[in-house]
Amino acid sequence: MEGEIESKRLKPPGQEPASGFGILAARCALGGYRLLGRCAGPAVRAFLRRRVARGREDPQRLGERLGRAGQARPEGPLVWLHGASVGEAVSLLPLIERLRRDRPDLNLLVTSGTVTSAEMMAERLPAAVIHQYLPVDLPQAVSAFFAHWRPALGLMVESEFWPNLIRGAADAGCTLVLINGRVSPASYRKWRRFRPLIGTLLGHFGLIMARTPRDQAHLEGLGAEAVICPGDLKAAAPPLDVEPAALAAVAQAIGGRPCWLAASTHAGEERIVGAVHQALVRDYPGLLTLLVPRHPARGDETRAELTGQGLSVAQRSRGETATEDTDICLADTLGEMGLWYRLADLVFVGGSLVPIGGHNLLEPAKLDCAILTGPHMANFRQMSEEMAAAGALRQVADPEQLQASLAALLADPQARAALSEGATAYAGRQAGVLDRVVEALAPLLTRAAARR
Repeated sequence: MEGEIESKRLKPPGQEPASGFGILAARCALGGYRLLGRCAGPAVRAFLRRRVARGREDPQRLGERLGRAGQARPEGPLVWLHGASVGEAVSLLPLIERLRRDRPDLNLLVTSGTVTSAEMMAERLPAAVIHQYLPVDLPQAVSAFFAHWRPALGLMVESEFWPNLIRGAADAGCTLVLINGRVSPASYRKWRRFRPLIGTLLGHFGLIMARTPRDQAHLEGLGAEAVICPGDLKAAAPPLDVEPAALAAVAQAIGGRPCWLAASTHAGEERIVGAVHQALVRDYPGLLTLLVPRHPARGDETRAELTGQGLSVAQRSRGETATEDTDICLADTLGEMGLWYRLADLVFVGGSLVPIGGHNLLEPAKLDCAILTGPHMANFRQMSEEMAAAGALRQVADPEQLQASLAALLADPQARAALSEGATAYAGRQAGVLDRVVEALAPLLTRAAARR
């Protein structure tokens, strides 16, 4: 693997170097962005205060967003890991556990950018691992962050390309690694127009690990030179956990009713789910639909839309429990997806009937679910194509096909079981990605541990 890393430092075959003019333009653009950032402090602080008022920032930790540390730095070498939101931050947890086990000589700092991710990390991070909010991309905030924490190595997940943050890491002598590097087809087309600029930013990474071969090709096409493809780090995550008492209580409330789950839905999909329920319940009396919006803050909005369709709703955040008259159990809470995937063996994963790009399919696959998605799976295209080819997924084109597929699978337990077995087998074949990631990081971790 180390030899593969070194070989990837060469430009991929056929890749044309950026022109001298393009490089100059990129440097001017980044310099202008940096200069603008030096003047934007008052406006950014006002923006953060508005976010506090909307519940999008933690008022007690707002200083961290401006680079003011909320904790003391521990003695010794430190590795910094960053995941922007809940999904990215959670994907780091297996890597964090491995680093704590294998490299006790390294301190670990985790940053994220959202209140929900901070709440999740507070529950799931080991006590010895520090969490902070990522500073906003102002030069002074970034400089303060690096001056305090002095990380030797920074591991960033997916597609966090903040110019001042990346430049600040280089100025501080912090080697950057991009893990699970992801570039959707739409982003690739957009960034290709600014290839010298994005190529300059990617050039600051000592190593890039692409999530899929398609992502690797996109990153190389944008100018990245040290790219390998160990696989999707999210495949390393253990099955989502659950509180046994909560599982028992909800299972008792559901009883023997047939049910299905619409998970991680977005605006536009909840109305579809409501209409599908109304069509299915005619053939399956007592049917219960479990609905988990991607963003719990949309719970009240979603409830209003569903009741407007004439549906009876039990809303989890209000402490309501499903009764025999409930049509929709609205699970607008955080951190309970493992509960709902265990309660329903038939799952539609949202963000896919509307052009969002889909969501993580491995989470339900690891919990023995028969999985359906819509056509919009750009963020997980390779995974969804592989799963569909392996009989581990059914992809539907529209609400009518979703209704028909759900009806067919509700009527045929054997077909449902075959689909869930295919998904479980696919998830099992993804094992080993964490070993490959850690192997690729080994020389960089050793170098980081040697820094004082």
